[in-house]
Amino acid sequence: MEKTTLSRAEKLDRIFGTPVYAVLLAIFCNVLWGSAFPFIKLGYRLFSIDSGNTASIFCFAGIRFMLGSFLVLLGSVLLQNRLPKLPRGKVAAECCALGLWQTTTQYAFYYIAVAMLTGAFGGILNSTQSFLGVIFAHFLYGNADRMTPAKLLGCVLGFAGVLIGTLGNHGSGSSWGIFCMLLATVIFTLSGPWNKAVTKKADSFAVCFINLFVGGAALFVLGTALGGHLGSVNPLGILVLLYLAFICGAGYVLWALLMKNNPVSRIAIFGFVNLVVNVLLSAVLNGEPLFRWQYLAALVFVCVGIWLVNKAPAQKEKV
Repeated sequence: MEKTTLSRAEKLDRIFGTPVYAVLLAIFCNVLWGSAFPFIKLGYRLFSIDSGNTASIFCFAGIRFMLGSFLVLLGSVLLQNRLPKLPRGKVAAECCALGLWQTTTQYAFYYIAVAMLTGAFGGILNSTQSFLGVIFAHFLYGNADRMTPAKLLGCVLGFAGVLIGTLGNHGSGSSWGIFCMLLATVIFTLSGPWNKAVTKKADSFAVCFINLFVGGAALFVLGTALGGHLGSVNPLGILVLLYLAFICGAGYVLWALLMKNNPVSRIAIFGFVNLVVNVLLSAVLNGEPLFRWQYLAALVFVCVGIWLVNKAPAQKEKV
């Protein structure tokens, strides 16, 4: 049994560590994540959830993350040939706390923002996580991850793109929506080091399962307590919800394997694909404007910024 598990793990590491496969899978992950924003907005329409109905929004988000948590368990069985070993005691409590912070708190603000912003502008705002991560890393990790001229230029271009996107009509969204998206982005960025520290103490699949399940359950309970519900349950809406759950589970599993077997710069550099897919699908699925000059200019600035902040350290990293 142990030999089979090790053999499967070695084969997966070999596949995910092959540059051409790593690039294709990194692009696939970002396509999945880029489709999340427009599909969430589509889900709101299909389940008849009004943009001001925060309680029902929380119920929708909670169901998605709980479903996604079970897909993580399935991924563990398929990839590790076993269920993850769940932590106990203080580590389990820390995993639950992480879930309440990273999933419940972050996505409470994120899902409110999705209801209030266009997909294009919401994606542009959300992309600031790439630049905030670089800035925070400079102060958190010292010499191990210093700011470089290329990274600094990337951050400047990225934030310039965000400012350009706000020109005109505040990015087709309310100031409250903008605040919620930026706050969600800050919470996500601050969650990274904590998540990384917790996965050193427990099986990463177990950490992700607890994170998604506890965080999702808290959102669902909160939404239900406030009187929320899914308005119009229909087959297409259920398919959209299942797809969003798939993004949670599959995206985590694939990205975890990519991060394990590649230099960060090799795969993170494709983060701009996320934004491009978001903008295109928002136009196709939700009829949002595609050719506003603010969006196109912001898209170019942010994508170049993402490319620069992730390209800079490539030659220094080792697998």
